[in-house]
Amino acid sequence: MTVDVLRSHLNYTAWASSRLVEAATALSPQELMRDFGTADHNVLGTLVHVYAADRVWLGRIEGNPPARFIVPEQDMHLAVLQNDWPALLGRWKQWGALLTEDSIHKEISYKDTKGNSYVTPTWQIVLHVVNHGTHHRGQVSGFLRAMGHTPPPLDLRVYYQEAARPL
Repeated sequence: MTVDVLRSHLNYTAWASSRLVEAATALSPQELMRDFGTADHNVLGTLVHVYAADRVWLGRIEGNPPARFIVPEQDMHLAVLQNDWPALLGRWKQWGALLTEDSIHKEISYKDTKGNSYVTPTWQIVLHVVNHGTHHRGQVSGFLRAMGHTPPPLDLRVYYQEAARPL
């Protein structure tokens, strides 16, 4: 594992999440809240779940996790995903910019939402955060297709191609 790979994956997850939030803004309120029978129920709930997990994991890394995973009255709004999530993803990228080949192996101590203690190397946390987001973004893409919409391409390959294009 290298610092460059981790930074690239953090940039990818920010890119992919932003694309999916943009796609969600085109949905009607009914589509945004349509229950698909999954753990997070709908497009909004699933995207908020990813946002909240990104927030929790950054808090754990920084030693200041939020008291609650999701605060429904505060978090369950598309505007939060449009405004607060990009800022959070920007903090992830700033944090990633400070990583070194040594620091990615540093072990982070944290507690899960049930109070269980864990110790995990930094690089594994980063890959978990990216993989977790990819899983749930895939769910949301499926929800969009089920409603007759075409989700934006979110493949890592597409990200690499777009990132390589000259500005």
